[in-house]
Amino acid sequence: MKRIITAAAVVLGVIAAFGRGYPITPVEFTRVSEVGDFWGRRLKSHREVTLPLALAKCDESGRYENFRRAAAPCDTFSVGGFPFDDTDVYKTVEGASYSLLTRHDPKLEAYLDSVLDIVAAAQEPDGYLNTARTMNPAKPHSWMGPERWSKVEDLSHELYNLGHMAEGAVAHWRATGSRKFLDIACRYADCVVRTIGPAADQLHLVPGHQIAEMALAKLYLATGERKYLDQAKYFLDMRGRTARRDAYSQAHQPVTEQREAVGHAVRAAYMYAGMADVAALTGDAAYIAAVDSIWHNIVDKKLYLTGGIGARHEGESFGDNYELPNTSAYCETCASIGNVYVNHRLFLLHGDAKYYDVLERTLYNGLIAGMSIDGGKFFYPNPLASDGGYERQAWFGCACCPSNLSRFIPSLPGYAYAVHDGRVYVNLYMTCKVDIDVADNRVSLTQTTGYPYDGGVHIEVAPERAGRFELALRIPLWARNAPLPSDLYTYVDGRANSFSASVNGTPVQARVDDKGYLTIDREWNAGDRVELNFDMQPRVVMAHEAVEADRGLLAVERGPIVYCAEEADNGPDIAALTLGVDDAITPEALPDTLGGIVRLNVKATDGGSGVTLIPYYAWCNRGAGKMAVWLKRR
Repeated sequence: MKRIITAAAVVLGVIAAFGRGYPITPVEFTRVSEVGDFWGRRLKSHREVTLPLALAKCDESGRYENFRRAAAPCDTFSVGGFPFDDTDVYKTVEGASYSLLTRHDPKLEAYLDSVLDIVAAAQEPDGYLNTARTMNPAKPHSWMGPERWSKVEDLSHELYNLGHMAEGAVAHWRATGSRKFLDIACRYADCVVRTIGPAADQLHLVPGHQIAEMALAKLYLATGERKYLDQAKYFLDMRGRTARRDAYSQAHQPVTEQREAVGHAVRAAYMYAGMADVAALTGDAAYIAAVDSIWHNIVDKKLYLTGGIGARHEGESFGDNYELPNTSAYCETCASIGNVYVNHRLFLLHGDAKYYDVLERTLYNGLIAGMSIDGGKFFYPNPLASDGGYERQAWFGCACCPSNLSRFIPSLPGYAYAVHDGRVYVNLYMTCKVDIDVADNRVSLTQTTGYPYDGGVHIEVAPERAGRFELALRIPLWARNAPLPSDLYTYVDGRANSFSASVNGTPVQARVDDKGYLTIDREWNAGDRVELNFDMQPRVVMAHEAVEADRGLLAVERGPIVYCAEEADNGPDIAALTLGVDDAITPEALPDTLGGIVRLNVKATDGGSGVTLIPYYAWCNRGAGKMAVWLKRR
């Protein structure tokens, strides 16, 4: 524990000394404990199922063997798999490190140490580390090109590998205090800094697949080495100015001139997150203006009701404005994780709850749909309709989504709270306890709630000493009768949601500011109690008329949860199901079904057949079958 505290203190000290950082500071997930109910079950399944599975698959699928082979190169070995298979190891180490940060496990720590011994042995003397080339330099992977970096803007993923390596290395250092992985990452980053850059004797290149940008910013914060931040900014500033100039890789224009989300959705989201990081650390306002405009393009015209992004299987990419097909929707799980990253960073820049309205929608729908309820099987794409051909798998040849979930889920509590000056933001509602430093005081907040299925939230406030600060409670847009901060989707049922709040039993005026918060500014004492109550009646949704795929269709959501009709409840003729604007929709709590859900039973007002709806994230947990989010309007 002492090592963990020391490492975290170093990180915070580096932020204070070397970078401006974000105006708003997130509260680290390491300070959030006793997570229960909905997210508590998922953290438990991550610890007991997802993480052990990912570690085992890295071994069974030959990911570790690739590093062993790279430590003893052979010119007769045929290199297979993908050149980014190394990242599955890095991401899994990252997820395991996050788990260590919240739960001491000497056996897991020793296992990671043994994995890093294998990784370290594969590193070349100058720091280069890419097994797809090193295991057979004479005949590397077919995507690698004849020499180092010769296809880095195309398919080699050499810098993508660096990005996930650095992310995992910082996490491992923070969790254990050991520099073993951090030193490996720094040596590889130094190799890149020496080789690629603005000087005449350097290569002028950018990553084919982004993530190095935000990872290098993180490495800068961990080490205090300005060269890593400069390299991140170089990669961004050079985009659209090298030989690679296509929309698929967001290289069609310099990043500060881009205003529309285009191309491969995961690459795009990682780049936008990196732009926000570099902007926060350097004060580059042009980056912020570009990302703000791109965000509006997504939320106004390219976001699925589930919060997923990426309409096309071809190129795993964004489509045109309002191109949001359902059966052929791609909505890669990794893209949903990237969407969360972007919206979280924009909140930290601007302090507006609208970013959390998008983040929450993505989190509870498009993102966790990517894994089974027990944490052991995964989706790569996440369509909004299926003819029965989809089923989750325990692993993939291209395993980016399972390994990405293994690193994201344990960090989830870190998205719940933030602080700025004398204000505490409560952005996500979940049963948990957190300790926060605000206004020269240490404050403990204990949340108890059945969210996302129950709208009652109880918060106990316990400052170390009586003191004044603001408690800013996010009031979701769905509770204010709008699905999104745009007109892409609209409630059409004529109903209205509401909410109420009280402190120590005394009602608080339910006034939401222009940033989406109900702020309670008072002198707080230990034992103070805040009660929030959200009306969670089901709502019927219609898409903007420009969304051709959804014309004549309706969908249903309740609170932050989007619902779907599945074959297991409604039979195989899902296409024949209809929904009316005025249909009676009755919630039914099923604590022993699909990990605990609220099912919606729809009764047609004209006496026709009803429909049974389950949360979208829970579909395909009872076997393959047909499914649809959008149903014919009756």
